[in-house]
Parts: sequence; structure tokens; C-alpha cells
Amino acid sequence: MDLNDLSLKLHREHHGKIATALRDSGPITREKLSAYYSPGVAAACQQIAAEPARLRELTWTGNLVAVVSDGSAVLGLGNIGPRAAMPVMEGKAMLFKHFAGVDCVPVVLDVHTADEIVAAVKAIAPSFGAINLEDIAAPLCFEVEARLREELGIPVLHDDQHGTAVVVLAGLINACKVTGRRLSETRIVMVGAGAAGVAIATLLHEYAAPEIIAVDSRGVISRGRDHLNEYKERLAAYHDSQARTLQEALEGADAVIGISHKGLLARGDIMRMNRAAIVFALANPDPEITPEEARAGGAAVIATGRGDHPNQVNNAVAFPGIFRGALDHGVTRFTREHLMRAAEALASAVVDASPEKIIPSVFDANVVPSVARVFRGSVG
Repeated sequence: MDLNDLSLKLHREHHGKIATALRDSGPITREKLSAYYSPGVAAACQQIAAEPARLRELTWTGNLVAVVSDGSAVLGLGNIGPRAAMPVMEGKAMLFKHFAGVDCVPVVLDVHTADEIVAAVKAIAPSFGAINLEDIAAPLCFEVEARLREELGIPVLHDDQHGTAVVVLAGLINACKVTGRRLSETRIVMVGAGAAGVAIATLLHEYAAPEIIAVDSRGVISRGRDHLNEYKERLAAYHDSQARTLQEALEGADAVIGISHKGLLARGDIMRMNRAAIVFALANPDPEITPEEARAGGAAVIATGRGDHPNQVNNAVAFPGIFRGALDHGVTRFTREHLMRAAEALASAVVDASPEKIIPSVFDANVVPSVARVFRGSVG
């Protein structure tokens, strides 16, 4: 059956992907009902009123994440609105539960300014143990995340930015091992400067400070170029190259990371790069260059965002363990150190790195516990 037809059939048959369930699997007797609800529930309410920190212990909030979106940047579909975004948010909730045992509620918001989104999330935050921002367009997502991180007492993560960055860093750590490079000495071309591109470049810079040449639709993002926002000004500081075009930037590059769109790279572009090039073509559903073309151009290690090729850069490898660790260890704020340690844990989960295996599978049972452990004893 065609995958699209199967998707519609399954969604229609099950009315979505998630549902709530009772934690108490035993019979609900009259006595239990009186304890769980009126009049016994008052005891739990009064204890939380006296000691707000007991909320996590006495309710499901200690294991509950809200996946919040305004539907303005959904997958490769763009601004399709909050209602059309719901299947993706349900899917995220499904992954949280399946891989990490984390309960999750999708929340789609029909508001689209920073003030409105921040106000809405702050209003519902007491119901949750953490907030996963999802599919909110750049640059709005940067302000929304920054403000919520400052104003809430629970961890907030925009997964499109940081989940992607963690998996890319993990993959690059192993790709450099495979090709005999030091990450700190690599020259990386970043094609795309949206939310994921900015987060990837920032994490790579803080982890190893390689040379990173970011390219957007106008060419290389460099110092002195006009009309740069504060995020692109940051990217411009990560290199001193005189290159102006993508092709010029690729001359002598060790790695290229595509967070852009289909067909942006060709075999000849890869041939401009250094020997045993690293190619991460992450556009979905169709990469910037096919693995076959990249290999023909001389690439030694190739990653995509697809599951039908080796080395899938998929946020699902990272975010279940990240949130599992934060919830289990009482983390109130995600830090850059958390993300770097999570990337190292993912990289270490690949025992024998090879060109076809630089990133662990989402189905590797060791991945979530390995990532969650990095939050033990955390001060975030």
C-alpha cells in the first residue's frame, strides 16, 4: 500500500495516535473512587497547596510534557496552521511514550506572535513538567524559547533547533573518527540558516569551534553583509572566509551540512571538497543531494533525514532521552552543557563507528537510558 494511503487509513481507523489511560490498573472500587476523587482528593490538594513541590509526586506532572506548536513551520510543509499541525504533534507524543515512557499532551495554539505564544504557554505551564516547543517558524522561535526559559521554572526546549543540533553533533563526532579528522580543525559549510541551522552552528562552535561557513539564499553569511539579524551576525563570526557563493565556500571544505531544500547540491559541488568529505544532506523528505550522487562526488560519510538510508539524522534519537533525564533528575533548565553531553552519549552509543553507522538507531534500547544518565546530578 502507498505510504500516504496507509497513513490516512491508520489515522482514520484509530482517530489519531494517542489516548489517556488510568495509572491504577486495578479495579476502581467505591473506596478507591472516594480516595481518588471526592472527598479524599482534598488531602492531595491541601498538601500541594502547602508544599507546591509535591505536585510532581502526587500528580502526573512529574512525567508529563506539553508539545506546543502554532503550526507555522511544520516538517517540510511550512505554515499550515495549528489544526493541520496536530497529526505531527500527536506523532511526537507517540514517540515520547513509546521510546521513553514519557506522557505527552499535544497543544496547538491559534496565536502567532511572541507575546501571545509566551502568554499561552505560561498560562498552561502549571499542568506540565516540561515544555517541548515544536514547528514554530524562525526567527519567532528564538524569542519564544528564550523568554519561556527565563520565565518558567520547568525545562523548555525547541526541539527543531536543539534536538537536531544534538544528533548532528553526535554524527559529526563519529564521522570525524571514521575519516581521521579532528572536529576542531574541520572546515564546515552550513547550507541553511533557519532555526535548525543556527542551533547546529552554535552548538558546534561551543563544542569544538571548527570553522563554520553558513550560506543562505543570498550567499555566504559574512561580516559586513547588510540586513543581517542578530542570529545571522552570530553565524558570520564563525569564519573568516572571503567566499561569497556556496560553490566558493565548498572549495577545500571537509564537511557540508544541508538544512535547506531538495537538489541544492550536485556531484560537482562535492568534488570541490577535500578528500573523504562528510555530507549531511538533511532536507526532508528529499535531501539536498542523493546519497548516490554524493558518493559519486567522493563523499566518504553520508547522512540524511530519511529512514531508508544509513545514518538517519532524526530528532527521535535525542529528545526522548533528553526529556526523560530532565524529568527524572529535576532539571529546571536545559543548558548547552546538557546538549553537548547528550551528543557525546549518542556518539558513544555507536560501538564501532563506520561510514554506514555514525548515529545509533531510534530502536536501540540503550539510547534513551544513555542520554538520560547525563542529567544525573545536573544543576540545570
